[in-house]
Amino acid sequence: MKKTTDTGQVVVVFGGRSEIGLQVAMRLAPGSTVVLAARGADRLADEVAAVRAAGAAAVHTCEFDADDIDSHGPLVDRLAEDFGEIDIAVLAFGILGDQSQAETDAAHAAAILHTDYVAQVTLLTHLAARMRAAGHGALVVFSSVAGVRVRRANYVYGSAKAGLDGFAGGLSDALHGSGVRLLIVRPGFVIGRMTAGMDPAPLSSTPDQVAEATVRALAAGRRTVWVPWALRPLFFGMRLLPQSIWRKMPR
Repeated sequence: MKKTTDTGQVVVVFGGRSEIGLQVAMRLAPGSTVVLAARGADRLADEVAAVRAAGAAAVHTCEFDADDIDSHGPLVDRLAEDFGEIDIAVLAFGILGDQSQAETDAAHAAAILHTDYVAQVTLLTHLAARMRAAGHGALVVFSSVAGVRVRRANYVYGSAKAGLDGFAGGLSDALHGSGVRLLIVRPGFVIGRMTAGMDPAPLSSTPDQVAEATVRALAAGRRTVWVPWALRPLFFGMRLLPQSIWRKMPR
């Protein structure tokens, strides 16, 4: 399907079923063409209705399997051909995984790293190349405070986020002056489906709060945003903790 209108910006949320991704989409919706990309795209009726009610000019869905990295390039090209060059791409997919299982199950550890790092890197590379050629665009990457200093309690997930944060920071520098910008979002513990059943950590946030901070930072042209902001000085201090204490820190 070719793009039929030239109104508003084109926003694509990769991980259109994500609670944070959906909240971001709703805030960016007014006047925009929004595409929700996810597995089981035909089962996104509620998400589509929410984005449409938020004021989107048009809402579409497309099938997206983050782990199928060979599909990323063709998908990015197809989205641009169908709806116009992407103005804002939000990478809102990822898995927490099971740390206990990952410590003895190499395949599970690799699966976490594949989704939370390799797939992100692959998609970001395709999106950045397409946006650089177009001369404009914005990328939103969800890192985590778990990657700022990796903890023993969740080192598999944390290491993936550490790698993603480093890659995104380098990519942001590489894009400087190209007309393309990249926002790195570093939330703390987010109370939602992914963390259901877990005790919230101090300075926790909700998907709604993360999305609000993300959209504000995007509008302000920021490079990074911590959610909540108090985590930034807190983790600056945590970098100085002795390893003997750090290894005992909870998730």
